[in-house]
Amino acid sequence: MLLLALDTATPAVTVAVTRGVETLATATRHEPRRHGEVLAPMVVDVLQAAALDAHSLDAVVVGVGPGPFTGLRVGLVTARTLGAVLGVPVLGVCTLDALALASDLPEPLLVATDARRREVYWATYDERRDRLTGPQVSRPAEVGWSGPVVGEGGTLYPDDFPQAQPPSWPSAQHLARWVEQRRPTLPPDPLYLRRPDAAEPGPRKSVL
Repeated sequence: MLLLALDTATPAVTVAVTRGVETLATATRHEPRRHGEVLAPMVVDVLQAAALDAHSLDAVVVGVGPGPFTGLRVGLVTARTLGAVLGVPVLGVCTLDALALASDLPEPLLVATDARRREVYWATYDERRDRLTGPQVSRPAEVGWSGPVVGEGGTLYPDDFPQAQPPSWPSAQHLARWVEQRRPTLPPDPLYLRRPDAAEPGPRKSVL
């Protein structure tokens, strides 16, 4: 399959075009507050680098998080829009799953990404990269994992995760690889795991 994959669930904005096991073009930028500005141009650039027209794509793959509300929404809205315009399916992949698949470690591991508020999004995986637990959001000390840790959470909290391993960021080609391996996919809906910081205001209080 010819796939366009993208993820904005972390500070890394990542895009790739793949055909089977071959990555035709890929790009990653660390833009924590500019997901909405850089993603669309990156999609255009990656398609041009692969010498492809968007209408030749078979599907769009998107990371569904968990991740912060604003960044995650950018990727999902872009993927859904592309899918609707091109008439192709949009397949969701847990961002933590893609990070686990990217690791070369031959043993079970934990994936942890920054959830802010001194917390991490996390999940555990066996040596085949099947997910065992999660995704969940917790304080690092509450996770209770002493083995290898992939993802930015390992480097942010070395006292709790002393065996931090690369990669720190997801890569879009591993989202595509997850789909190519016929692993379970998800609807293109966000995995927030907690309520967004912003909330609708309540009714005004009476001053009478």
